Amino acid sequence: MFDVTALGEYLIDFTPAGISLQGNVCFERNPGGAPANVAVCVARLGGKSAFIGKVGDDMFGHFLSKVLSDNGVEISGLRFSSSANTTLAFVQLDEKGDRSFSFYRNPGADTTLEAQEVNYDLIKNSKVLHFGSLSLTDEPARTATLEAVKCAKENGCTVSYDPNLRPALWKSMELAKEQIKSVMGMVDILKISEEELEFITGEKDLDRGTGKIYSEYGIKLVLVTRGSEGSYYRFGDLTGAKATFSKLKAVDTTGAGDSFLGGFLYSMLSKGLKKPDELDRDLLEQMIIFSNATASLCVTKKGAIPAMPDLKSVMELIESEAV
Repeated sequence: MFDVTALGEYLIDFTPAGISLQGNVCFERNPGGAPANVAVCVARLGGKSAFIGKVGDDMFGHFLSKVLSDNGVEISGLRFSSSANTTLAFVQLDEKGDRSFSFYRNPGADTTLEAQEVNYDLIKNSKVLHFGSLSLTDEPARTATLEAVKCAKENGCTVSYDPNLRPALWKSMELAKEQIKSVMGMVDILKISEEELEFITGEKDLDRGTGKIYSEYGIKLVLVTRGSEGSYYRFGDLTGAKATFSKLKAVDTTGAGDSFLGGFLYSMLSKGLKKPDELDRDLLEQMIIFSNATASLCVTKKGAIPAMPDLKSVMELIESEAV
């Protein structure tokens, strides 16, 4: 039985890595893609995770496959495309470590995953299925994703969703909003940024925005990541916030939200819980502290997957700030 199976994009993040002797920016090849980040985070913490997705049958795709294997993630759901290359993203970082992206995905292999290529046995043998909106941008991956979520619901899996808005990968913002919202009624746990919450609900106020999500879609657990401000949560009618671990300096925020969610899912499942309904406020806040610590450590290093922390590091950070 797997704790978490993640489905969606898996790609190369080219991250700035200094200046060459000729004065040009150097980029370092790093594995990335939000769902894959979550799968690795869970595995790095000690959970059992699997990945479903598609990469190119090229040097990048085989590198990505090895990274998952090396990190203990089950890859029987990973497919290779002979017709499309692995998606590439070039990351720019500002002075605070915040990032912006330029994508090469026309099409990327991740968008060519077909419904019949999905390893449904992995989903049936998982406690949680996690996915994001970027596998909804194009067919056939959109249909494959919907079939995977349907399988998860039919087999009693908890469904975790990250809207993960990347405007450059959508044909229009209207299509993005339509597709992002189209799956919300099937979701048990929603991880969302402040900007994404405003995009979906039209509300900047976290209480009103998450309240709309709860009332319109019935999502009982909404986790809002707020960067250096920590995180906010809505659990039914209960709301609250937790600060991040501010003594750590952010170097690269790529993968911050994914490490937060990976930490949360690991923490929930490690406590023997499977559904959000089994939580209470005290347990939830313990798990959010763990998630904040996981994300705070992740952003201290460059890249997403390479920066995912282990359980010992997370627990040491929590204990150090509790003293």
